Amino acid sequence: MLRPIILSLVLFIVSFSAISQTQSTFSGWGALFMSAKLNARFSLVFDGQVRSNNEWKEVQTFIARPGLQYKLHQNKNMFATLGYGYIGNHRRISGVEGWGPEHRIWEQFILNQSFKPVGHALSLQHRFRLEQRFISKSVLQGNELEINGYDFAQRLRYFARAIYPLKKSNAFTKGSFISVQNELFLNIGNTDAVNGKFFDQNRAYGSIGYRFSPAFDLEVGYMNQYISGRTSNIPNNILQLAGYLRI
Repeated sequence: MLRPIILSLVLFIVSFSAISQTQSTFSGWGALFMSAKLNARFSLVFDGQVRSNNEWKEVQTFIARPGLQYKLHQNKNMFATLGYGYIGNHRRISGVEGWGPEHRIWEQFILNQSFKPVGHALSLQHRFRLEQRFISKSVLQGNELEINGYDFAQRLRYFARAIYPLKKSNAFTKGSFISVQNELFLNIGNTDAVNGKFFDQNRAYGSIGYRFSPAFDLEVGYMNQYISGRTSNIPNNILQLAGYLRI
């Protein structure tokens, strides 16, 4: 059971990295993912991200995404979350630059699994997320960009991530690890507001990291973001530095 799952994740990375397109970009992402327990059932979760534009010239996007997470039926492997996201996007119209916000309401379900092949405490996470997106429309007014209303769209995301410790242990609390993950994005409402298609994008990622304690991980990795645009497809090559904090 385990080998087909890991093989599928690896094949996603290989296949999407190998796709040849006419346009390609290279950017850098920095991210911090946090969770803080409130009691036996509830936790606060948050991720903050900064993303550069092509060739790391300037900040293209910043994200602040808090949520309230609930542990289902005292089962540590299943969680439901309700949250809000603010996404600031750098835009340019006729040489005039500005920022356009996107507001999101999101709901998600997480299922965590653990395995111990040949003594390694391997973990696998499945995440299903539904997003209600309010995407601002920017218009040029004089020498400034102004917001002229919002378009509404909905998107479904499926994310799978596996962590494999490099040192044998029954419980992974400290040490080096490798991770592989994939996330698929599908537009399920008002596709005209985005790319006009059901398929939105795919993100395939692999990393190497270090767990300093049960509370903190740090990793660096490569992501291939395959974006289905309205008129063309764009593979974005991303170097990502990410921290994971659990308190």
